[in-house]
Amino acid sequence: SSGINAEWPLRPGFEIGAKSAVSLLRYTNYLIPDKAFFEAGIACRAIGWNNMAFVFLNRFLDICDAIEDGSTDMLDHSDFSDTDIPYDIVLPEDYSITEEDREEAKEWVLAVSMDQRVQQVLNTDERGCYEGSLLNVHNNVTSPQCILTGYPVLRGEVVFKNTSSVSNKDDWNVYVMARKVSHSVECQDVLTYLQTSTGAPANPSYSFT
Repeated sequence: SSGINAEWPLRPGFEIGAKSAVSLLRYTNYLIPDKAFFEAGIACRAIGWNNMAFVFLNRFLDICDAIEDGSTDMLDHSDFSDTDIPYDIVLPEDYSITEEDREEAKEWVLAVSMDQRVQQVLNTDERGCYEGSLLNVHNNVTSPQCILTGYPVLRGEVVFKNTSSVSNKDDWNVYVMARKVSHSVECQDVLTYLQTSTGAPANPSYSFT
């Protein structure tokens, strides 16, 4: 079970993980949709992005209803109208998330729906767009995606030599710090991937430029 009470904030670099979960929603026409929206919602909730968590867990519950009905006809796409999150999804034959976690998600959504501080809106960035969207809906410009998070790289990029891959500088520095502090298997796995795909150094350093 992913666990509705997953302790993301206790792990260095947790925001990178949350952004990655959010970015994966761009591919829900290929992924298991209820699992993807659940994990993105839980990740956002864990770091205090309650508006985003509310939107994604609402979508998760709607998809659960669609799985029960065997049809996506009743899905409301209005929350995602100006994003690159696809409307077309393939429903799994059965739920991908346990009944316990589904019920806890439902209870949380119902509770925060009464909280006037929480709004059913996605975070936006300096472009005035949904922050996880590579596509700027105002001018149809597509930004490169951060190799660490999948978020758009708008400025302050780290460029990897001999490759077209880039990273947001702030996320890169958070990753470097997390690796130094935690020495976790997950951070090492990320570095192994970066070394293979981009030729990143074995001992990555902070970027200040």
